[in-house]
Amino acid sequence: MKITWSPLAIDRASEIAEYISLDNPTAASKWIDDIFEKVLILNSMPKMGRTVPEINRKEIRGIIFGNYRIIYRIEEMSIAILTIRHTKQILPVDELIA
Repeated sequence: MKITWSPLAIDRASEIAEYISLDNPTAASKWIDDIFEKVLILNSMPKMGRTVPEINRKEIRGIIFGNYRIIYRIEEMSIAILTIRHTKQILPVDELIA
């Protein structure tokens, strides 16, 4: 399956890495590498994430990565990474209907 990142998901990953880099640039770089590795697992196991309770649609799922949720949508021949949110943040539903 092809994995695509929405502009919002890319922005969120960049913002998080930028914040981490304020204290530790090496950790920020590792965080980016690790999140991309985590997402690559979806190629072989696209349904590994649980259904997102805020929207309850079987094609929209989320996986936990540290303190963050990676929200994605399973499409016919691809996986779309929709957004990344801290687990304590409210997840706006409009970010899921991309």
